[in-house]
Amino acid sequence: MKYAFSDRTKRFQSSAVRDILKVVNQGNVISFAGGMPYDELFPLMAVEEAYKCVFESGKKTLQYGLTEGFLPLREKIAERMARKNIKVNEKNIMLTTGSQQVIDLFSRILLNPGDIVLTENPTYLAALQVFQSYEANIVAVDSDEAGMLPDDLETKIKTYLPKFVYVVPTFSNPAGKVWSLERRRHLLSLAQKYHVIILEDDPYGEIQFNESETYTPIASMDDGKHVLYTSTFSKTVVPALRTGWVAGPEQIVRMMAQAKQAADLHSSSIDQQALYYLIRDFDLDGHISVLRSEYKMRMEVMRDQLSSLSLPGLSYVVPQGGMFFWVKLHEQINTTQLLQKAIANGVAYVPGAPFYVSDIEYNTLRLNYTHATPEKIEQGMRQLVEVLEEAYRSLQPVF
Repeated sequence: MKYAFSDRTKRFQSSAVRDILKVVNQGNVISFAGGMPYDELFPLMAVEEAYKCVFESGKKTLQYGLTEGFLPLREKIAERMARKNIKVNEKNIMLTTGSQQVIDLFSRILLNPGDIVLTENPTYLAALQVFQSYEANIVAVDSDEAGMLPDDLETKIKTYLPKFVYVVPTFSNPAGKVWSLERRRHLLSLAQKYHVIILEDDPYGEIQFNESETYTPIASMDDGKHVLYTSTFSKTVVPALRTGWVAGPEQIVRMMAQAKQAADLHSSSIDQQALYYLIRDFDLDGHISVLRSEYKMRMEVMRDQLSSLSLPGLSYVVPQGGMFFWVKLHEQINTTQLLQKAIANGVAYVPGAPFYVSDIEYNTLRLNYTHATPEKIEQGMRQLVEVLEEAYRSLQPVF
């Protein structure tokens, strides 16, 4: 039967990461593809105890909840955000099914077909999927390691009058960059000058490798009118809880709550209550400190493998936090075409192409270092190097 799907579905695209994971999970492949935390570091006992607290509270825990989410958890989140100098209260916070739902709900209430969204290039591919699904036109702003270039950003704001600017300024996905404080301030000043909203996505900010360093959220410098901030517990507790949150201007959060009512009434209240008890009773900050140490060590193992290579055109930035290396190869290497050879050799990565809005650089790839053990990282990188060296040998005549 031929189904009459809406025209909007023509803009839907499958996730490159999810498609790769379907393949690699079927065989004995070391995967650097998914942006996943390490299973053995999950606080299993603390999560179990938190759920016990939920069910000990009585049958009321099984009832419908508020669309905005479990109030005591929102209060705890407000306390944690205050430590980042983001001044919000529980009325300006809504709990969601992961921070991915924030991107979707925000786009739903703001975007009309043809509206402009400004982003970095490359940027988080699942955000691009959402913007495309709402028929937005996505325009890339020229960037470097410190963030969006000020002149190009202002030119594109004036030229395109975007509905919003989407940024991941701290340990970005996929590039792993950290915006300078100057660039963060400049984006905010332009948003205030031209009345543009910033969607600040911060899923990785807690996973910083220098614990004495401060990465100032753009939302912490705002007047409460121009920045919508979102984060998640997926990277610091467990992904399966699917609990994220959004904080920002009350009018926007209230409108997103109405959109959420139409979508799912509310996210899982049991999971939200469990998270509340976990934050109340468990040393979450101590756990995050362990994650930082473990992931830094794994990053260094991968860095050492990369630094041992002598391949023309190879470049990367050593991450200061987060979960990814972003690697560039010789301009004639196509990592999309090379992926099947890598999988055949027992290792997987994500080609860079799906992360681009325009001016695609096919010689890029993303490597995750948080999900594999140090031993697997060493083994997988050796297998990846074999594939890369073979690809480079085929290019020798042009050097």
